[in-house]
Amino acid sequence: MELLHDQRDRLPAAVSVAATVGVFDGVHLGHQEVFSQVAVTAARLEVASAVVTFDIHPAHVVRPENAPKLLTTLDQKLELLEAQGLDYAYVIHFDEIRAGTNPEEFVEQVFLDALHARAIVVGEDFHFGKGRSGNVDEMIRLGREWDFEVVPVELIRHRSDAPEPVSSTAIRRALAGGDVARAARMLGRPYEVRGVVVRGEQRGRTIGFPTANIPAPPLMAWPADAVYSGWGILDDGSRRGCAINIGRRPTFHEHAEQSLLEVHFMDFDGDLYDREVRVELIDFIRSERKFEGIDQLAEQLALDVAQARSQLGWG
Repeated sequence: MELLHDQRDRLPAAVSVAATVGVFDGVHLGHQEVFSQVAVTAARLEVASAVVTFDIHPAHVVRPENAPKLLTTLDQKLELLEAQGLDYAYVIHFDEIRAGTNPEEFVEQVFLDALHARAIVVGEDFHFGKGRSGNVDEMIRLGREWDFEVVPVELIRHRSDAPEPVSSTAIRRALAGGDVARAARMLGRPYEVRGVVVRGEQRGRTIGFPTANIPAPPLMAWPADAVYSGWGILDDGSRRGCAINIGRRPTFHEHAEQSLLEVHFMDFDGDLYDREVRVELIDFIRSERKFEGIDQLAEQLALDVAQARSQLGWG
């Protein structure tokens, strides 16, 4: 997948695309259905495939006071988009100037001038341009005027009895409730947190359960404070079963400012400080709670690790 940057790069005149546009935070099953339609449309028209996305969620610019937490960093999102088999990713730097672009200008600058789009595939809830004033009907009108095809895609559900369509908002809601398994069903993969291991208070080591500590990135969505099973992927590619605590450690801290991700790599003995790890969250074990002392905590951690082994089939 070739990476293109807004207002700097454009395709050669001989290259045309079928494209889609969106934030695509999470690159979930609904997004993947859109990308499948892009591939089908590109093959039918014998053109390349492309995705237009943003370097940050537009809400962080236009309404930062209630902007959603992110499911993926830009780097993660581009990795996931590349795995979809798209030919081009056109990344828009979203700022106040771009936020003020009206729908017609946006389509002309991005899809016509830069990408020579022959077709644009969009979800049925798609909005674009200043104040989200553009929608699918507006895109169809512009397509008739400027001679490109518009392909609307219906929202999907991860199963027929699901209470709502797959969306980034629904995934954030599942994570906030600690339902990482449901989030994974909508994503089509486990929810993943990435970070660099920092030095903690090292209490886990003294009671037989050493943990790799990862601070919460401020813009990222995290699951509810709780204990989970999951997989840890180290920077050398190795993969191990984990028991994961997300929380503020109420047994030791009365008023911790932020949650911490503590990952116990099962059957592992090594130094992880300053290494980047990826953590895939698989299933809920229990809510976080305060214990009377270290002995009670250690007893519960042994039970947590045993349950994580069972959920993962590890060891």
